[in-house]
Amino acid sequence: MFPIEIRDLLFWFAHDDLYTPKWSRHIFDEWKDVMKRRNVSEEEIKKRIGLANQAFPDAMVENYEVLIEGLELPDEKDRHVLAAAIKTNANIIVTNNLKDFPEDYLSTFGLSAKSADDFLTETIDLNQKIAVNSFRKLVVNRRNPDLDEYEVLDCLRRNGLNDTANYLHALI
Repeated sequence: MFPIEIRDLLFWFAHDDLYTPKWSRHIFDEWKDVMKRRNVSEEEIKKRIGLANQAFPDAMVENYEVLIEGLELPDEKDRHVLAAAIKTNANIIVTNNLKDFPEDYLSTFGLSAKSADDFLTETIDLNQKIAVNSFRKLVVNRRNPDLDEYEVLDCLRRNGLNDTANYLHALI
């Protein structure tokens, strides 16, 4: 859910049905912690989480907690992510923490992990027109500060979405 530019692009892609987002209470707890460390007010934290749940009312995964203890990952703090993915029969876990989601282990659950950059470029590749329109909606709706398409692309690059930004740049 951080950085904001990555979150916003993921949300716009989901809004335009390029993929179906899923998250859990644990993921929101981590998001809250990051926002608190960045001095986001409690009121703003509640607003952002509320808006995410309002925009995607079917995204919240429930009843995954019982799976957590039986899972083995290099960082046991990440087991909740895998448990939620298993519970929803997901195909992909989007994370930039790939080292903690071993490919061989995930494949036993029919899952793979992809970086945000890889996931987004593959999503663009599947429907370029909708992806470009989603990106343009992100730009038009962006505030504080208002940025043009190229400035947003630069933000994406600064946040590790080099391939995504270059792909979108080539399409606009």
